[in-house]
Amino acid sequence: MRIAQISPLYEAVPPKLYGGTERVVAHLCDALVELGHEVVLFASAEAQTRAELAPVRDRAIRLDPSSLKSDLAAHMVQHAEVRRRAYEFDVLHFHTDMMHFPFFEHMAQRTLTTLHGRLDMEDLPQVYRRWRSFPLVSISNDQRRPLPFANWAGTVHHGLKADLYRPSQRGRGYLAFLGRISPEKRPDRAIAIATRLGRPLRIAAKVDRADQVYFDEKIEPLLHHPLVEYVGEIGDERKSDFLGGAEALLFPIDWPEPFGLVMIEAMACGTPVIAYDCGSVREVIEDGLTGFVVRNEEEAVAAAARAPGLDRRAIRRRFEERFSATAMAARYLELYVRLTGVPALGRAAAISA
Repeated sequence: MRIAQISPLYEAVPPKLYGGTERVVAHLCDALVELGHEVVLFASAEAQTRAELAPVRDRAIRLDPSSLKSDLAAHMVQHAEVRRRAYEFDVLHFHTDMMHFPFFEHMAQRTLTTLHGRLDMEDLPQVYRRWRSFPLVSISNDQRRPLPFANWAGTVHHGLKADLYRPSQRGRGYLAFLGRISPEKRPDRAIAIATRLGRPLRIAAKVDRADQVYFDEKIEPLLHHPLVEYVGEIGDERKSDFLGGAEALLFPIDWPEPFGLVMIEAMACGTPVIAYDCGSVREVIEDGLTGFVVRNEEEAVAAAARAPGLDRRAIRRRFEERFSATAMAARYLELYVRLTGVPALGRAAAISA
């Protein structure tokens, strides 16, 4: 099968630092190639991929030093190039939200669109009612709740390369918070949980410009506690050590998380996850096996105290079974075949079956 993967242009594929969607696209492309398919990735030029790269911008937008840049213009150019080459592919797999709908309405049934973000925004329903011909993929069942009427083709949980992170057999005494510092991610909760337990907390997170005031006013003063260490934004090469050394990852979110890639990154390292019961959490975390699902600070403190007793080898096994890139690619292949009628041949077909 010949497949086009269309990635957002905000981060490199995979991201050099923080970034979820582009990381998933990178691992999906490589897994599909490994399964014997021809994949063309439309992304920025610094992408590292086993697929054929179709560069549409010289570098990813966030790390571009230019002071003036237009994400809309960049993505319009990208979509024009995909449309020019659309006849080459059995399926066009978009990861760019809804931007492509007007461009590809005449060939919507040859497309698949994975929605990676939250869907409870005011203006979205009219878009997905207007362009109902586009088959959509959710990254969790919970993500669908604001748009139950949309043209859902399936749910595919994210996956990561199984060899990307090294599992650790034991933690080194601290708790971890990884990702982004923002009101919905609630790093303040993580600090409260760790300090109540008297356990060190290491925070590896980025601060977006939109969240700078929140960081300065709400979080930065909390970082002076002697148990709290802020290490800043980290890339994949540091995550095995950071997550593998933690007794548990704290995921104290306060929003309808569509998936939460950091949860499976921790599982890949054998590290239990303490997650608040929001959004996709119950679809990802198996309570008492790969971590604990909690509702408040008291439950989180109790769960963090119990986390070192979980079997880290079992956590890693569940990651491999449920959230490897190969498992993700096999689920997408099932959808490609159903939508296009083009068979998945060879190793890909065997794994999908």
